[in-house]
Amino acid sequence: MASFKPTKIQVYPKLGEKVTQDTLYWKNYKAPVQIKEFGAVTHIDFSPVAPHNFAVTAFTRVHIYGPFSQEPVKTFTRFKDTAYSGRFRSDGQLLVAGCEDSVVRLFDVSGKVALRMFRGHTKAVHVTDFTSDRYQILTGSDDYTCRLWDIPNSIELNTYQEHTDYIRCGVTSKLNRDLFITGSYDHTLKLFDARVDRSVMTMDHGQPVESLLLYPSEGLLVSAGGRYVKVWDLLKGGQPLVSLKNHHKTVTSLCLSTNGQRLLSASLDRHVKVYNTTNYKVVHNFDYAASILSLALAPDDESIVVGMTNSILSIKHRKSPEESKEISGQQRRRPSYRVFVKGKNYVPKQDDYLVSKPVKQHLAKYDKQLKKFNVSKALDTALETWTRHRKPEITVAVIKELDRRGTLNNALAGRDEQGLSQLLNFLIGNLVDPRFAPVLVTAAEMILDIYHSVIGQSPLVDRQLLRLQELLEREIDYQQDLLEVLGMLDTMFASALPRKEVPCSSTSRSNGLAQGGASTSRAQLQAT
Repeated sequence: MASFKPTKIQVYPKLGEKVTQDTLYWKNYKAPVQIKEFGAVTHIDFSPVAPHNFAVTAFTRVHIYGPFSQEPVKTFTRFKDTAYSGRFRSDGQLLVAGCEDSVVRLFDVSGKVALRMFRGHTKAVHVTDFTSDRYQILTGSDDYTCRLWDIPNSIELNTYQEHTDYIRCGVTSKLNRDLFITGSYDHTLKLFDARVDRSVMTMDHGQPVESLLLYPSEGLLVSAGGRYVKVWDLLKGGQPLVSLKNHHKTVTSLCLSTNGQRLLSASLDRHVKVYNTTNYKVVHNFDYAASILSLALAPDDESIVVGMTNSILSIKHRKSPEESKEISGQQRRRPSYRVFVKGKNYVPKQDDYLVSKPVKQHLAKYDKQLKKFNVSKALDTALETWTRHRKPEITVAVIKELDRRGTLNNALAGRDEQGLSQLLNFLIGNLVDPRFAPVLVTAAEMILDIYHSVIGQSPLVDRQLLRLQELLEREIDYQQDLLEVLGMLDTMFASALPRKEVPCSSTSRSNGLAQGGASTSRAQLQAT
């Protein structure tokens, strides 16, 4: 007796995302390490010097983590209220941070007590940064002012009060100690020059500005606010170059890859998007569990660190070359017992008798029903909710097998309103799918032949049949339009091809006469 052959489920190609070099590069990170902080993580900053520790500002603390540590190697807690914008100096020895109590504190990374405390702002200080000469500090506050401070003398150098709303972001030039840029909730970006004591350039972002980023060449400025990321050309007087709208909620943070060829933006919509800085198209996307407030990349893109509103700090480390070569998700097949007993290269001898162990056949539920010739139950099993929604190819394969056996008509017949409604729902969802259409069209014709006598008795079935009719009519219209477009394209391609001149021989192909002979015969005919 022949053994039962299980239903063959056809494997269709997956229409997944296109694998590019960017996809391979940005997916080459390990599973994230998650650290619980004391509050929302509002700012992350990497030290410019090795070993590239990073400062995490959350609630009333600034923690400093090592590249691979899960516990802070240093903690600054001398804040009376929420701390903001903890930043390293370019030599990695000092760290500055603002606070909700309006005091700016300067710390030695190797110490605990604040070296300097700068008082002058009247409201929370959300922006701090060092100038390129390392001896001055820029601060921006909710009192609408930005100020420059002198570190050695611990005094205020200048105050700029040109914004009309909170200043929430700012960046200093790394090439010129006198230039810095601030962004405010009054929708403007202002470029200041300390030598003239006022702003020298103003740009309108159109939304409250949350983050600023200068390119290494400092010819381009990137601003984020609302759902927009905008790029400005500073060398052309602040002319807008690009406006990107790829996020669904407010963009909160920006950073640049080490080589400057990729721009990253983080948003409250839980996504980090990676842009190509040549054409500003999205080349990759990261998903996170909560809204993102801060984002930073380690030097050489070794780590991606993200701070979220749920107080979670997420750290992704790049895989080593050895780890990258391993095939993820696949375990190596263990050697069989025969290999352990007789060795890896053992081959049966000519006189050996090989006893094969019978392999037990495991059948799916619908195959068990088919084996018992319960065709209606087999179809019901294939139409279960999870199967028809997640694996429609299984349902189609069972219908195809029933049709091959000649029992599809019996399996479709004798159904009540609920059973017929399930079938029609599946047809409406998958009939126009080109993978399933050849099988499901046959099933739809059979259903109409079997149940045409009960049309009008069930409002639910009638509505589904009308939907099915509209779906088919719309699909036929699409196909006709596509055929017309195909005809137009064929004509265009034919006309675009270069025409080749066919050389004519001296002998006419129509009658086989030479040109001279043809002209002589014409003359003779005219004479007659």
